[in-house]
Amino acid sequence: MALPMVMLLPLLIVVAAGVYHIYNQIMQFMSKSLVRNKVVVITDAVSVLGTECAHLFHKAGARLILCGSCWDKLESLYNTLTNDADPRETFAPKLVMLDFSDMCSMEDVVDEVLECYGCVDVLICNSSIKPKAPAQSISLEQDRNIMDINYFGPSTLTKGVLPSMISRRCGHIVLVNSIQGRLAIPFRSSFAASKHAAQAFFDCLRAEVEEYGIVVSTVSHTFIKAPDPLPVEEPAPQPNTLSAFIAKQLTHGVHPSVLANEIMQTVNRKRKEVVMGHLIPRAALCLRSLLPSFLFAVLGAGVKDSVLAKQIL
Repeated sequence: MALPMVMLLPLLIVVAAGVYHIYNQIMQFMSKSLVRNKVVVITDAVSVLGTECAHLFHKAGARLILCGSCWDKLESLYNTLTNDADPRETFAPKLVMLDFSDMCSMEDVVDEVLECYGCVDVLICNSSIKPKAPAQSISLEQDRNIMDINYFGPSTLTKGVLPSMISRRCGHIVLVNSIQGRLAIPFRSSFAASKHAAQAFFDCLRAEVEEYGIVVSTVSHTFIKAPDPLPVEEPAPQPNTLSAFIAKQLTHGVHPSVLANEIMQTVNRKRKEVVMGHLIPRAALCLRSLLPSFLFAVLGAGVKDSVLAKQIL
């Protein structure tokens, strides 16, 4: 009788792994069917994340409206999406020029977006600008530009498409925010302020439009990984052990394809809130609520450490 009992645990693990694999396959299939024919707007389609989202939603059969501030890049993305696509399974994207730093053009942008298909099913607000500088070196003009792109732009566009969603009593708004909309990091004062504002706006909006069947989701992530640069040999400093560990955790960003898949799942499952981060960011969020003084002390000590300061700058 001992042998069957010994084999029971590995058998259960294999069965669980098989069920999990089947579940993932089903969810991937459903992902494509759930967004098919849906009108999906991506506010910064020419960014690394926006391009990943464009490919993902296009393959799933969504009716894309791709926005961006560079027409040449939009056309290049359009060609990439349509060249290898099956016209029987996908739709040719619509292109709209959108620059959140030009708030005077927002009324025309809203009209153009709504004219494409007459409605918007999913609005993905992923535009962002992330300055890196001490607070005193950011001018008022720069502050305003950051707020326009990170807060006023997404909120204004959302307000523009809301009446259409309310009249149809359906729609999904996704704010791709930063974890710094919940946690302020040194040398990101203006960025964190704009992200906190966006987080608060969409949290309020979620409750206001729920009665109309409109879903509002926020996806808070750490920084998005870029292609690794070529290594440059520099003299290695002797870092403080704790600071070096924190710096290493801070550089663990999320890959664009992983984040794009998470956005797709958020739309399909109508999740209201998603936080993507490793150990240190998640622990810091808890400390911000439970032991704020300790977190402030750690951040202050980290800024003084040259290695950590270079990592977060």
